[in-house]
Amino acid sequence: MSRSLRHGALAATALVVSIVSLTACGAGNDAQTLEVKPDNAATSVGTIKIQNVNVITQPEHDAEGPAVVAATLFNGGTKAETLQSVELPGSDAPVELHAAKGDGPIEIPAGGRVIIGGEGNASAVIENGREATRNGNVQSVVFHLSETGEIQLGATVVPATGFFEGFGPSALPSAAGSPSPSASESADASATPDATTSESASPDATGSESAAE
Repeated sequence: MSRSLRHGALAATALVVSIVSLTACGAGNDAQTLEVKPDNAATSVGTIKIQNVNVITQPEHDAEGPAVVAATLFNGGTKAETLQSVELPGSDAPVELHAAKGDGPIEIPAGGRVIIGGEGNASAVIENGREATRNGNVQSVVFHLSETGEIQLGATVVPATGFFEGFGPSALPSAAGSPSPSASESADASATPDATTSESASPDATGSESAAE
């Protein structure tokens, strides 16, 4: 082999090695090419845009508990709007809305957005989520807004795993409403007050103390 051909072969080999090295660097675990993002429902009506809509159920297939509607609502208008309700057509399951802070309505500020689902955000809770829909289905969801009216789209039903883990529902309390031992002890104590307490506290004050306990 001539010297020129030998040099050409070495240069080609070096080029291949460089390309393979660069490809390996771009194909690591953090490479953008390996990011798998779900195809979430989205639509827009007037100045309102709704994105990333999903119905998210409990992570375990047979788990009892609520499901949630997750979505991001954008308001491109100059006037704030209120999300009045969320409905699941074809299902009798009600959806309870809760603002991120306080007991007020979920408001979408003018030129802003509101996120429904996830820690610290507003929520839309389907209490009997397991009966309302099934994983893998496409569930129709209707958002009722104060100015825009109804916006309907189909949302995929997914479990709270992987990408959706941080947006999923919490399980219902298992012993809600059952009296605690401390409450029973307080009740027994208040049933037999001593003479000093009876003389110094009025009936109303005694009732307030029992209620506080």
